[in-house]
Amino acid sequence: MEVPGSSKKMIATQDEMVAARVPLGYRDQCAHLLIPLNKCRQAEFFLPWKCEDERHVYEKCEYELVMERMLAMQKIREEEAKAKQIKLQGTALL
Repeated sequence: MEVPGSSKKMIATQDEMVAARVPLGYRDQCAHLLIPLNKCRQAEFFLPWKCEDERHVYEKCEYELVMERMLAMQKIREEEAKAKQIKLQGTALL
């Protein structure tokens, strides 16, 4: 499964995510990092000071995905504003 417009590739397969019981909302390009994080969390009884390295790597991946989406949305807004400006300039000449 490939997500259009994203620089990150899907590493975890659907079968791996189903086997690891990853919720649908978390099946993104960072799911391959969530699987070992959840295993660590279960092994350590969800203690917040355990699994810090795994959590940091997963959260960094999610942050990078959010920043990618924000930049893509910013480009779309700039293109729409530019198209609107060109349209307004075209109608002003008439």
